Amino acid sequence: MPQIKPDIETFARIKVIGVGGSGGNAISRMMSCGIKGVSFVAINTDVQALHNSRAGEKIHIGKVLTKGLGAGMNPEIGRRAAEENKQELQESLKSADMVFITCGLGGGTGTGASPIVAELAREAGALTVAIVTKPFSFEGSQRAKLAEEGLAELKDKVDTIIVIPNDRLLSIIDRKVSLLNAFEIVDDVLRQAVQGISDLIVFPGIINLDFADIKAIMENAGPAIMGIGRATGENRATEAARAAISSPLLEFSIEGAKGILFNVSGGTDMGMLEISEAAKTITETADPDAKIIFGAVIDEKAKKGEMKITVIATGFGENYNQNSNHQLAIEDKKAPPSIEVEKRKKKEKDREEGKEETREENNIAVYKSPLPEDENEWDIPAFIRKKK
Repeated sequence: MPQIKPDIETFARIKVIGVGGSGGNAISRMMSCGIKGVSFVAINTDVQALHNSRAGEKIHIGKVLTKGLGAGMNPEIGRRAAEENKQELQESLKSADMVFITCGLGGGTGTGASPIVAELAREAGALTVAIVTKPFSFEGSQRAKLAEEGLAELKDKVDTIIVIPNDRLLSIIDRKVSLLNAFEIVDDVLRQAVQGISDLIVFPGIINLDFADIKAIMENAGPAIMGIGRATGENRATEAARAAISSPLLEFSIEGAKGILFNVSGGTDMGMLEISEAAKTITETADPDAKIIFGAVIDEKAKKGEMKITVIATGFGENYNQNSNHQLAIEDKKAPPSIEVEKRKKKEKDREEGKEETREENNIAVYKSPLPEDENEWDIPAFIRKKK
């Protein structure tokens, strides 16, 4: 009997677009980590960078304008380059249901071209999410100014935007980390953010989340936060939930969110009461009338006793700036804690509670509890959790 191929496609068509040098580096990291169910597009004015990209689709913008060179930290050049190849960009975007745009703000191509790409993606009907970084302070005030101007333009062109200030990395990495490794960590932050969302769509669960759920939370949502937490032990649900919503890398907290989507995954021992405990932790500071969608996945590959929680929070509206400024003001009142002091405190606390001690990996402090024993991860409670 002949097999009949269904007309309905199983998954949403997801494209991840890296714009400029930083965006290209980020998608290279994503490809090396094997993100499933997405296709990658590299967009750049720099023909040499495109040549070295591993992306399946490459779009060289501004061929006439820049003659194969970069945009020289001039966003106007980046914008005009995207306009020059607008038709080619439209052709690439027309089949996508969801588009991630990633770039490092403050440069020429990423800052200037990303709003054009975002506008075209939304015109094509795709749910458009930007996940971008702000430059380190040591990159100079001019780059910071360009980043802020680019952010102001980009956030009006996308459905949702997640912003990661690179300076926040300085509070969580060891002093011995090299400049090269620091930028690699930035790339991995972007990778984890994209994968954390795309995995919710691609991998089915017993309480399933699909593209419609993602769209309900992220469409026309504005600023957002997204985090991933893992934990083991008696209070694993609460600890994983707290880790997911408390990353020092986030620009603002979950307070006041009007849209929350969270997904819980773990072994067959995962209980309904635990999901309830996680939900309470995640939503206790959100808006009382928040739209809440959750899913649950039994992960056969999960470490024994481990629970993983992914959270997306949106709908901050006018509370966004107040929320962000409040958090920054608190942090500015005290000096960043010493990494060594924090490690000693954690060791003492873990020893008292009978937990395993910390270890050093890639020159960054790693806590073995609540993380799984052989998890090759950094102690960053959101994004930086590598899926095996």
